[in-house]
Amino acid sequence: MPETTKVSVSETVLDPSRALVPVQIACHTQTVDTGFWPKVRRLATRLPFAHSLVALWYCARDPKTPARSKALVLAGLAYFVLPTDAVPDVFVGIGFSDDAAVIAALVSLIGAHLKPEHYDLARARLASFAHGNTER
Repeated sequence: MPETTKVSVSETVLDPSRALVPVQIACHTQTVDTGFWPKVRRLATRLPFAHSLVALWYCARDPKTPARSKALVLAGLAYFVLPTDAVPDVFVGIGFSDDAAVIAALVSLIGAHLKPEHYDLARARLASFAHGNTER
């Protein structure tokens, strides 16, 4: 009987060759759906890339964004959400440097699909958090 290896969610997020596999897209979507907004609300004022991060979320939810781009964005957003990544977020000063690099790479890769409307929606959502709105 062939031996099976158990692979964790964080390992699959870190493997770009799996980003476009339908099962992984579903897993990334679930991870983002459950963890993205709570983490953004908690950290938005401390993340210099929060505006791009939230714009990417809106891009992934836009029906006009191609499926391949959505899958890549969801993989990157899932990486942000997961507590286990290349540089743990608890390290003050450098904890989010890997997340920032992933977000910058996504903006570069799918830039043509990241529209001004996505940035406008991101700006409004982040402003609402600054004014105490805790709704998703």
